[in-house]
Amino acid sequence: MPGRHLTDHQLRLYMSNRQNHSVTLSAARAGIGRTTAYRLEQDPPVPPSAEKPRRGRRRPDPLAGIFDETVVPMLLAAPELRPVAVFEELLRRHPDLPPNVRRTLERRVRQWQAVNGQAQELIFRQRHEPGRMGLSDFSDMRELAVTVAGVPLKHLLYHFRLVYSGFEHAHVVLGGESFVALAEGLQNALWTIGGAPSEHRSDSLSAAYRNLGLETAEDLTRRYAALCEDYGMIPTRNNRGVAHENGSVESSHGHLARRLVDALLLRGSRDFDDVLAYRAFVDEVVGRHNARHAARIETERTTLRALPAVRTADYEETTGRP
Repeated sequence: MPGRHLTDHQLRLYMSNRQNHSVTLSAARAGIGRTTAYRLEQDPPVPPSAEKPRRGRRRPDPLAGIFDETVVPMLLAAPELRPVAVFEELLRRHPDLPPNVRRTLERRVRQWQAVNGQAQELIFRQRHEPGRMGLSDFSDMRELAVTVAGVPLKHLLYHFRLVYSGFEHAHVVLGGESFVALAEGLQNALWTIGGAPSEHRSDSLSAAYRNLGLETAEDLTRRYAALCEDYGMIPTRNNRGVAHENGSVESSHGHLARRLVDALLLRGSRDFDDVLAYRAFVDEVVGRHNARHAARIETERTTLRALPAVRTADYEETTGRP
């Protein structure tokens, strides 16, 4: 049978039936596959117990007297050591060590860490359904070194993504991470795609809540819940410091940043006449990416919730004194 080794009893049973029956019938009676039976027809059958044992190592172990005596104590003292760092230290201690032993060392270090290293956090991959989850996050774009009329543009990028189809929307934020920026960027994304997912997840918005009193922080929480309610979405926030909970948008941050860098290099300049021109540039880069996923986006679009008649407020009211 597939996945099982041929036994002496099966071989004898097959050869006995083969004297009077076909290959297929003999294989079925012996409990082996037809492929194995035809292989026995071509090669002289040898009982598995009489087969020669597997050949062992042909060359001396290059890490004999080194791995257990030197490498293991290093890993016990610092389990997070990378294999390449261990290899460099071994070369320093043993200059005569051949350089082609690196792959062998890396394999043994990984095996040791898997058995003896620190317990790793288990992450269960989710099966994403169309129309279910939308994710929001902010990313600092100083690394792009964009300038407007020669002046460095300090800005964030609000980033929205539908998990199933990969639809993305990016919005240039000139201020800091705030509820207003989230509300504006999220609504822009939903009205661009023409619908809303059943659940929306943001990061903890720690920057938006920093230095706020308890009453103000609770007000922001209520406003976020009300915003999602207007669009029929269940509001959720991932746990602070647990990036993989928002992984579908966290990982795409890097991809988006690299696409923007490539587009800037092809453009030949990182300077723009005004902020509107830069926003149009970002929209074009994101739009080209969405075009490559048009089929999945159209599939998910049909499962999204209908939008409300009008947008909700994406601004803050303040009282000014004369």
